[in-house]
Amino acid sequence: MVRRIKGRGPAPVHLWDPPFCGDMDMLIARDGTWVHEGKPIRRKALVELFASVLKVADDGEYYLVTPVEKVRIQVEDCPFVALDMDVEGVGSHQNLVFTTNIGEKVTADQDHPLMIQVNPDSGAPHPILHVRSGLNALINRNVFYRLVDLAAPKDAELGDSVMGIWSGGQFFALDDGI
Repeated sequence: MVRRIKGRGPAPVHLWDPPFCGDMDMLIARDGTWVHEGKPIRRKALVELFASVLKVADDGEYYLVTPVEKVRIQVEDCPFVALDMDVEGVGSHQNLVFTTNIGEKVTADQDHPLMIQVNPDSGAPHPILHVRSGLNALINRNVFYRLVDLAAPKDAELGDSVMGIWSGGQFFALDDGI
């Protein structure tokens, strides 16, 4: 489940297929900073507006989309960053609620899976959370360490040694990424 802390939330960009209008000198840096023409965008409301019309296409490219135009932007890693996590409940009845850098709250569940990939260059874990419509949030280091602290065997009583996390009624294995 995705909830906005305030505001109206993302636009229905999945319904829009406007013509491509070109590239915009905009970048979402790995740390979640939005940069336009080499300068960070400081106004949070403007970043939230841009994030609400962000779309990833089938070609893996990122676009800002309105009903009448779309422009391509660059994304270094994931377009969002999970900056915080609340834990509600325990064990298989646990919910992990992440807060992103744009104020969205996302509960890890079947529709919003946690994935721990491995960076092929460094071998370091690359933890991500699916936010919406193919858009992911990189889980920042502090939150990732908290996830690792919560890790437990899926079912120790049955001898299942796969380590992971429960949230939203789903078990997310962490063994592959740590």
